[in-house]
Amino acid sequence: MPSQRVRTSEHTARIAAPAGVVYGLLADAVRWPLLLPAPVHVERIDFDGVRERLRLWDVDGERVRSFHLNRILHPHARTVAFEQEDTARPGAPTTGTWTIESDGDTHCRVTLRQDRTPERLPATTTARSHREQDGESADRIAELRAVAERWERLDQLLLSFEDSVHLQGPAELVYDFLHRIQDWPERLPHIDAVDVREDAPGVQIAAVDTGAAPDGLTRTTRGVRLCFPAAARIVFKELLTPAPIAAHTGEWSLTPDGDGVRVVCAQQVLLHDPHTPHNPRDPQDRQDRRDPGAAGGLAETRRRVRTRLGHASTRTLHLAGWRARTAVRRLR
Repeated sequence: MPSQRVRTSEHTARIAAPAGVVYGLLADAVRWPLLLPAPVHVERIDFDGVRERLRLWDVDGERVRSFHLNRILHPHARTVAFEQEDTARPGAPTTGTWTIESDGDTHCRVTLRQDRTPERLPATTTARSHREQDGESADRIAELRAVAERWERLDQLLLSFEDSVHLQGPAELVYDFLHRIQDWPERLPHIDAVDVREDAPGVQIAAVDTGAAPDGLTRTTRGVRLCFPAAARIVFKELLTPAPIAAHTGEWSLTPDGDGVRVVCAQQVLLHDPHTPHNPRDPQDRQDRRDPGAAGGLAETRRRVRTRLGHASTRTLHLAGWRARTAVRRLR
């Protein structure tokens, strides 16, 4: 049987950030869902300090993919070698290497090399696949640059917090409440409408209209939810977020707690960077940056976002507990 030909693509770009900063962003894969557009959730399965195995979910157009990523990290050389195991193409992994080279104290050059085994497809389809591979490499570097070049302001733009509530009632009923997002308009007063699609078990793509906010505005979000009933966890990432939020990820988790259940909603937010000019030709970009309270400064924006999201999560949790207690009383 003849060996399959491997197709290689390589892209290099100069980034206005120190090499150590860029390497750190690449190495810390667990933070990718908040910092990069495509990743939804990353779980580290194994890590010995050099070699790691990750399970990664990301968004590809209108679908959510899942695959394993094996990586070898070399912090001194600032390289990350990887092998992506695509479940849709078993036996033909994509391999490659990220290389970061210092270009002075404040700049570096980043190279992404990828090796992929082409599928046995017609010539026109193969050519399109090659263009997509090249475009994908260029996009990955561009997305990395967008984050890395804000490295001095990232600490101010990132916000992480959690709300925790002890609830009476079975964990199964509380989890069912959180899982059945399609029922939220009937159960939660601040949810106006939900449109949910579940193409694969436990993978939900949902558009949510949220009203009854203190500012009187209705906000529309669109996101992905990964439901793990055996672990009593629901992980989420918002793909369409209202200003001033640029990215929003989080997780609902349930653990037994005395005579009830402890429910934690942990959330991470990346705010829009006020120093990045908007694209005047893109009305959606102008809309995304519109923030009625922006005049109060970044500290005030952080406070308002924390208050609004925390209020929504705790209200949801208390109503979940009330529904669980009500269901138990009906069974008695």
